[in-house]
Amino acid sequence: MARIHDHENEITYFAKTNFRQGGQKFGIKTDDRRRHMYIVGKTGAGKTTLLENMVLQDIYNGHGICYVDPHGDTVERILDFIPSWRLNDVVYFNPADLDFPVGFNVLDEVSGSHKHLVASGLMSVFKKIWENMWSARMEYILGNTILALLDTPGSTLLGINRMYSDPDYRRSIIENIKDPVVKQFWVMEYAAYSEKFATEAVAAVQNKVGQFLSSDVIRNIVAQVKSTIDVREIMDSQKILLVNLSKGRIGEDNSRLLGGMLINKVQLAAMERVDMPEKDRKDFYLYVDEFQNFATESFAGILSEARKYRLNLIVAHQYIAQLTEEVRDAVLGNVGTMTVFRVGAPDAQELETEFMPRFTPEDIINLPKYQVYLKLMIDGMASPPFSATTLPPIAQNTGSEAKVIRMSRERYSADRSEVEAGVIKWTGLEDADIDQLMDQAKAKGSGNQAKVKHKYKCSWTGKEFSIPVKLDRGRPIYSEEGKEMVRAAKKDGTYDPRKDIIYSDTLEPIGSVAELGTDGLWAVRNEEGDIIGRKDEDSTKRDRRAAKETEKQELEVKLAKAREEMKESGAPAASVEVAPTPKPANVESPKVERPAPRLQEEVKSVVGASLNVLKQEGERREGEKRKRRRKKPTQDGGGDRGGSRSRSNPSRSTDTPRDQQPVIRQPAADVQPKTEPDTKARPIKPGEMITFGEE
Repeated sequence: MARIHDHENEITYFAKTNFRQGGQKFGIKTDDRRRHMYIVGKTGAGKTTLLENMVLQDIYNGHGICYVDPHGDTVERILDFIPSWRLNDVVYFNPADLDFPVGFNVLDEVSGSHKHLVASGLMSVFKKIWENMWSARMEYILGNTILALLDTPGSTLLGINRMYSDPDYRRSIIENIKDPVVKQFWVMEYAAYSEKFATEAVAAVQNKVGQFLSSDVIRNIVAQVKSTIDVREIMDSQKILLVNLSKGRIGEDNSRLLGGMLINKVQLAAMERVDMPEKDRKDFYLYVDEFQNFATESFAGILSEARKYRLNLIVAHQYIAQLTEEVRDAVLGNVGTMTVFRVGAPDAQELETEFMPRFTPEDIINLPKYQVYLKLMIDGMASPPFSATTLPPIAQNTGSEAKVIRMSRERYSADRSEVEAGVIKWTGLEDADIDQLMDQAKAKGSGNQAKVKHKYKCSWTGKEFSIPVKLDRGRPIYSEEGKEMVRAAKKDGTYDPRKDIIYSDTLEPIGSVAELGTDGLWAVRNEEGDIIGRKDEDSTKRDRRAAKETEKQELEVKLAKAREEMKESGAPAASVEVAPTPKPANVESPKVERPAPRLQEEVKSVVGASLNVLKQEGERREGEKRKRRRKKPTQDGGGDRGGSRSRSNPSRSTDTPRDQQPVIRQPAADVQPKTEPDTKARPIKPGEMITFGEE
């Protein structure tokens, strides 16, 4: 029978003063404990002993407590100190007890108003553990998965991976979804994912959740549809929940994950107390050792809101750098009582503002074992910093461990064989032929692939063919017949790569009309308006480049053919006329032969650009020659040497502009005409370089 005492005026003792050999024992009042207590110090400084003394006082005083121990040693010691009148109140949660797993389903009986809080809390736990591999897509898909499962009674965390791999199970869950946004995700968005994209999107979730659930230590706990422990009932009935999360027995990640989910469940159970008057809410004390392992983003919310729900926290860890900035600010800003054992230099600098000017960082660094500096909450006000010595163990060993474990198993554990049988039944593998199921799954997968066939045109034969594989665009595609023909052509030397037609667009998949438009491709229609394929912007650009390349190749072929025909007929390939300079009138310009009329259009496009370049170069060089002529004196005999020239002597008029018609004078019989450069137009041979020489 629980002892009656004055709870509001109760003092929990944990230290004694050491000022001037005082040695006066002191503690903290109930109302001041509602503002939480923070303990920090190096390992071996005395934190665990302080926590044990406070826990055992709460147990003896009849309070409800939860102690989360990531090492397991403290919880196992506490089991030996349980008084006889509280044996029935102990709930021992030990995941390492494989034969008697406790049922803890975080998705069990969650009220509608708290579903998003449960999902958010689980996401915070997952994010903290897989922080280096976390992504926005992973959070988005996993969040919608948890919310969908919360709407279906009987769901467990095992349903997460099954939602991605079992279409029938996924359909049954979707039918129960009440949240329209979550339902829209599964019906409209996820269903539109291509098989490849869906596989890539959920791979990270399946990998991490699968690792967690593949361990029978964890699976047998979270896979039980009905939780065997009710955290809300434990809080209201003031029971004792001892959680042994020994990292050495269940693994560090499993310890952090279970601890994070359990603390999140305690927070939600406390918030559910909103349905009762504040005066009826009984204080519940949550002790968390090495709490940095479980300090998620939601943990900061517990510190700021838990007081009104009578959830009082006592948290301890080794050094401040273990906490994220958000959690650190929440702790230092919300805790009422701060107790500091010996810490390192960085923490001493961090805590200097809390304890100055009475204590310096050097004082904090050099604290002896069991010595503390603290700021104690007294009647709602923080005291000035002072030093103290923690109390030695104050409770007596009752030898109750074996009895407590046996009684807790009877009330809160299930038989391992029954749990595993339930998991097998849930998966649908009960009394099933495994080989037959594997064959059916394989046939089903093959059938799904066979239903979706894609049409292509063979790049060699031009014939259509269908295969159940979607090939990459922008490369030649061959049917089996086309492959054989290409091999034969390469073998006998008749292979022409220009014969390969690159089809950059696949046609609409047969039996997969639902895929049309779900991958962002543009519809391609024929002249009748029927959709014959799809393409994206990149494939359109590739088509244009391919068309230009094909046009260039065709032009080269035509030009080569035209040159060959002109060579056989004796006609020149092209002619270029250079503007003539003044020359004797009796010299006639030969007629320039032109290409055959039927070849002129083909040749024109090739030589046109060359003619323009040659014309511009010729004009530039002629301009330079005119400048040099102006500087030279006249060498002809009769005329003055002063450079003045008579228009009656056109033979000396070498400065006549080229754009004017030159005046031609017939030379006298005894005068030999000057030798002029041969500027007659002549044919240009194929591949010949044309240059302009100096006179």
